[in-house]
Amino acid sequence: MASGAVSEGYGAIADAFAANFAEFGELGSAVTVYVGGQKVVELWDGIADDSTGRAWARETVVPVFSCAKGLVMLGIQLLVQEGRLDLDVPIGTYWPEFVAGGKEAITTRMLLGHRAGIPVLDKTLSFDEIAAWTPVIAAIEAQEPLWEPGTAYECHGHVFGFVAGEVIRRLTGLLPGAYFRQAVGERLGLRAWIGLPREELPTLARLIEAPGRPPMPPAEHLLTRIVTMNGALAFPGLDEPHGWNDPELLGIELPGAGAVASASGLAGLYAAAAGELLTTERITDLVREVSAGAGFLGFDAGARWGAGVLLDSTFRPMLGARSFGNDGAGGQFAFGDDEYGVGFAFVSNKMIGHGDARANRLVKALKECLG
Repeated sequence: MASGAVSEGYGAIADAFAANFAEFGELGSAVTVYVGGQKVVELWDGIADDSTGRAWARETVVPVFSCAKGLVMLGIQLLVQEGRLDLDVPIGTYWPEFVAGGKEAITTRMLLGHRAGIPVLDKTLSFDEIAAWTPVIAAIEAQEPLWEPGTAYECHGHVFGFVAGEVIRRLTGLLPGAYFRQAVGERLGLRAWIGLPREELPTLARLIEAPGRPPMPPAEHLLTRIVTMNGALAFPGLDEPHGWNDPELLGIELPGAGAVASASGLAGLYAAAAGELLTTERITDLVREVSAGAGFLGFDAGARWGAGVLLDSTFRPMLGARSFGNDGAGGQFAFGDDEYGVGFAFVSNKMIGHGDARANRLVKALKECLG
């Protein structure tokens, strides 16, 4: 039976959470929901580490892959709100070296909508170079776009995080994970990091893959190159060096997909973003569609993108036109909505892959609860 608490009127979420364990063979997971600034659901259950049998606890954190983009997005949006960043001027305004190789017209909004034309780098960097940050930045500066910026979109994976992160660094002097902790994380006490502190390792859940989870395409495929940074990172590589159970990888600044968080940490982030942190005007701009339909690879998963966030769609159903969030390759999902005053997050340590319905079922239950 799950631990935690559920406020009156939100029992359907508890039922859906229990059903996930019964129907999907869940190992360990957690869900948290804020409504109107109040935590109305906080549940956790199962095993955090199958190698030791350690149980999931309130403080358990787990790798959340591209949910990292939510932490970076919030940093970017706060800088816009403070008047320090304009999403629609060239990135070179803030980072002059970026413009080389035909990138003069690329704006931060293009990047946030995955339209910049640089989803992957030509240069293959070592793990140590990736961890050092500046070699990646130099490779980005030298990179030529794969397509005319603004004319198509495709997931920019890790490059998204490094480019947005370098814009943050140019404006604040801090890497994106450090800026998030200073501007938001520490103040709100959020259990969410890009670069997990070593003292948090005892709270880290261990990822597993569900039986039959489809393998990645061949190494030369663009999608695999995007996800692994040309093979420097193992994906998911759960028992390999530089894979997503490796504390060395989880400890570096990998802002496109390297966040580690609890469900309450992510839900608290989005509740704050949809509440006191971002203005109505900023959220209106945030949820304006930037990209949708078939991407550069010709595949249409049904996703819609705003300025660094997924929008309500058949791919990721949320609550409506004011919803904004990000998901992770392990089935994790978090979003906020200022119309409903909601912050939601689901995290799990069992990676199911395409068609994973666990988070969507919880969101459907939430929608029913809200009426």
